[in-house]
Amino acid sequence: MKSPSLMSLEEALQRFVPNGASVVMGTALEALIPFAAGHALIRQRKKDLELIGPISDMLFDQLIGAGLVRRVTAAWVGNVSAGLGHNYRRAVEHRIPRSLELEEHSNFSVGLGLLAAAMGVPYLPTRTLLGSDLGLRNRRIAAAPESGLMHVQAIEPDVAILHVQRADAEGHAHCWGNLGITREAGLAARSVILTAEEVVPSDVILSDPNRILLPPHRVSAVVHAPFGAHPSPVQGCYGRDHAAFSEYHRMSRDREGYLQWLQEWVLDVPNLEVYCRKLGKRLDALRPTRARLAAPVDYA
Repeated sequence: MKSPSLMSLEEALQRFVPNGASVVMGTALEALIPFAAGHALIRQRKKDLELIGPISDMLFDQLIGAGLVRRVTAAWVGNVSAGLGHNYRRAVEHRIPRSLELEEHSNFSVGLGLLAAAMGVPYLPTRTLLGSDLGLRNRRIAAAPESGLMHVQAIEPDVAILHVQRADAEGHAHCWGNLGITREAGLAARSVILTAEEVVPSDVILSDPNRILLPPHRVSAVVHAPFGAHPSPVQGCYGRDHAAFSEYHRMSRDREGYLQWLQEWVLDVPNLEVYCRKLGKRLDALRPTRARLAAPVDYA
């Protein structure tokens, strides 16, 4: 496979996220959520996307409210610090701004489905769903009476959008902190877009090969996107912007408030650079106040 190209966020999404694509995002649970990529998808007016992920925090809710989403394959959609997503509820209960197909999972079953695709197998078994009714409502989860287990079919997204601390232009990347199901998603997807806080020389990444996230041939594009996960946290770079989550949840309580938020923070903000300028000193307050380095490793 051809080596990835270093490109702008807008170009990467235009090339690798067509209308109707299935997109996995927010795979590290509350951290490393690629909000900048999600907002760029809204500005590009993508259509009929399927969103795949565990809890997704509020990014999925934002995309649903903008009318981009036809289907959600997830465990939960909302704002972890505040509650269920208001746009999600409006779409499911009232078809506003459009109807929404649901494929309900547990966090673990989403991970199993992605891991099955990464392994190239049709399904993986589990005991964790026994006693639940997910198998009655989810075509990818089925009982296996002969073994007494549940089978979770493979989930193969068209594209994974993954945020990392650093990457090189060839697709090697380092990612640390809670990874959730990030590696499984990257190996399961047909294409991978990496958005990175830093783009560094290859020898920086190759100096610590055990931390490399994915084989570089799995990566389709690398994007330099400092603060590209704001307001979610990125270990070692910045903390969670609790105020942003609270503000969004309050404003999105009704449709008019959400549209006001969307105009101010997405549609009137042409790119990530302008978004960061708009936040200004608010970003400085999120940076770590002291370093906490891991012990060095000697590969001699």
